[in-house]
Amino acid sequence: MGEQKISIEYPLQTKSPHIVWGMISNAAGLQKWIADEVTEEEGKMIFTWGQPWTERDTKTSHIIEIEKFHYIRMKWDYYESEEAYWEMRIEKSEMTDHLNLIITDYCKPDDIDDIRELWNNDLERLHQVSGL
Repeated sequence: MGEQKISIEYPLQTKSPHIVWGMISNAAGLQKWIADEVTEEEGKMIFTWGQPWTERDTKTSHIIEIEKFHYIRMKWDYYESEEAYWEMRIEKSEMTDHLNLIITDYCKPDDIDDIRELWNNDLERLHQVSGL
């Protein structure tokens, strides 16, 4: 069975795309809230969860497209579908004038609740470490 697209909109407590961009577009920013370790090399981000003295899980995501201060789109190595990607997009809320972070991801239909919970936990960490 193929992957299904999901989208999560997260309101941010800032009007500055520069601040948000620093948290989503590079290894140092992503390491603060998505994984225990993130490295960037030759058009890909390598995410590692777990400490060196424990069992670790490492996944690689290739950067597909970037529009500075707007979005970054990547593709995990394990995605089955050619169309699947994950994206973090910055959009301005017309109601509040603040920014929203729009997360797009793909997963198997049976994993939708787990992926949403994972992203919600990551977004909570983003808020804790940055105040966004």
